[in-house]
Amino acid sequence: MAKTEPTVRSKPIRVNARSEAPDKSVPQVVSELWTLTVDYAKQEIRDPLKGLTNYLVWGTVSMLLMGVGMVLLALGMLRALQTETGSSFTGSLSFLPYLFVLLAAIVVLGIVFVLIVKRKRGSGGKHLRED
Repeated sequence: MAKTEPTVRSKPIRVNARSEAPDKSVPQVVSELWTLTVDYAKQEIRDPLKGLTNYLVWGTVSMLLMGVGMVLLALGMLRALQTETGSSFTGSLSFLPYLFVLLAAIVVLGIVFVLIVKRKRGSGGKHLRED
């Protein structure tokens, strides 16, 4: 078995390190406490709010753009049914293109609702992206 040499230390280890540091004055402690509190508030309040604001802005913009797109698609479908079907939807059947467009919009809304509910259940309620 090989012998190990003990290491030589230049200074003994002090257990009480407080004796080396001078006591801080009350204003200095209060100042450090204030700085710590402000930094903590920035970390725990401002940064998550910034992420939430970003999430809400992009969600609102996408909702508006998709809403406008869906209205334009519904109007396009209605116009196509009224003009391209000839005399099929004239007279007492003139309400059918409106009914078809309404049913198509309800189906699309139902699909979107199912996808939203499925996503919320699958992520455990965490729908914010974690970076």
